[in-house]
Amino acid sequence: MARNRVAYRKRHQNRFSMFLVTLIVVMIMVIVMVKSIELQHKIDSYAAREEVLNEQIAAEQARAEEIEEYRKYTQTKGYVEEVAKDKLGLMYEGEILFKED
Repeated sequence: MARNRVAYRKRHQNRFSMFLVTLIVVMIMVIVMVKSIELQHKIDSYAAREEVLNEQIAAEQARAEEIEEYRKYTQTKGYVEEVAKDKLGLMYEGEILFKED
């Protein structure tokens, strides 16, 4: 009978050990799954942020092109004449100025 008790205890301990190992493996799997879901949410938010930043980059590049075109325009004779007429009130000889009442 003593042998049966020892064998029963070993079998019971083995089942309990297997239960604990299985429980730990399941807990690790749950933790990994939760962390993977969190990481996927972060990846999605970073992708959305990247898209917004790419749009901002495109807008700034377009703005830089407009500024460059304006810089080139300010170096032309037409711009100088426009500023001279509008802001300084200068005219060419023989040019007639009409003002509204």
